[in-house]
Amino acid sequence: MASDDRWLERLRLELAWFTGQAALRSRGAGAILRFARVRPRRRGGFQPLRANEITPQFLDRAIRALKRWNYDFLGMDEVCRRAVTLPEKRRFVALTFDGANKDLIDFAYPVLAHHAVPFTIYVPTAFPDGVGQAWWLGLEQVIARESRISLMMGEKEQRFTVTDNAGKQALFSHLESWLRSLPPAELSVAIADLCTRYRIDLAALSREASMDWEDLAKLAADPLVTIGSATVNYPVLANMKDAAALREMTMGKAVAESAFHRDIRHLAFPFGDRSSFQRSHVMMAEEAGFASAVSTIPGIVDAQGRTNLRALPRISWDGRVRSLRMLRVLVSGVAFAPVKPTATSQT
Repeated sequence: MASDDRWLERLRLELAWFTGQAALRSRGAGAILRFARVRPRRRGGFQPLRANEITPQFLDRAIRALKRWNYDFLGMDEVCRRAVTLPEKRRFVALTFDGANKDLIDFAYPVLAHHAVPFTIYVPTAFPDGVGQAWWLGLEQVIARESRISLMMGEKEQRFTVTDNAGKQALFSHLESWLRSLPPAELSVAIADLCTRYRIDLAALSREASMDWEDLAKLAADPLVTIGSATVNYPVLANMKDAAALREMTMGKAVAESAFHRDIRHLAFPFGDRSSFQRSHVMMAEEAGFASAVSTIPGIVDAQGRTNLRALPRISWDGRVRSLRMLRVLVSGVAFAPVKPTATSQT
């Protein structure tokens, strides 16, 4: 059923392209694009996180295409300004990168610097500190290595046998969903138990995948780079008590401001889908002093204050869709419902 839904969605976007809607009926002021990982394609059949990746070559093609289509490339400060002012003639696109993945400085930054386009990085500060847990990477490694896996799920030990890539992918999806449903303390215990059983050094794996503060300082020195916050530990805020969620936001902001000696004005809700944060967290973002907060809920940014600055939509651009035709349809806004004004949409 999921594959059928993706096929139908692709067909709908293809029809929008071939009927000319993307070129003739653009909607909204612009779009925020969200990237997770940019790195060369890897070999191997079991790659459950590949859907979140694009290659440096495709990032280059996407930027070249957006330039041909006459989009203005903006940092998040300018996105916030355009979201509350009258519409401008040219539409905008903002490039944003979640997490502090080492891939960004190794593979994405050379492309971005070559094109001299602004972009925003959302940093979860525990990761450059070397104490963040990239639990999804630990889960991936365990399932990649093993055909028989056991772990404690709640009060009961569960056992799984997976012998092919399809089975491993299904198990990864199942366990990832379960782990994401846990409060942070329980998630940490569960993934530590799993990695210990199968001799995966989660701490080393997480450090290896993340930029350190020296890497981030190099990026922060570039005037085209905006540094934002993605809290401290990148938790699912919806699984936390309000006081703990607010502390994640305020501490992430404070640590980043101390590290970069600048005001950190922009936040990314960790994971950012509809199940990972709530309306209360949107209000917390304002309380914590952020000018904007982005989600991963797809959509277009409108002008004249019609889009809530602390619940901004983003279009995830990753390995699931590789067609530049699809990119043009998505950033045009014709694939999304018109924005409805919200009472809390203005700064």
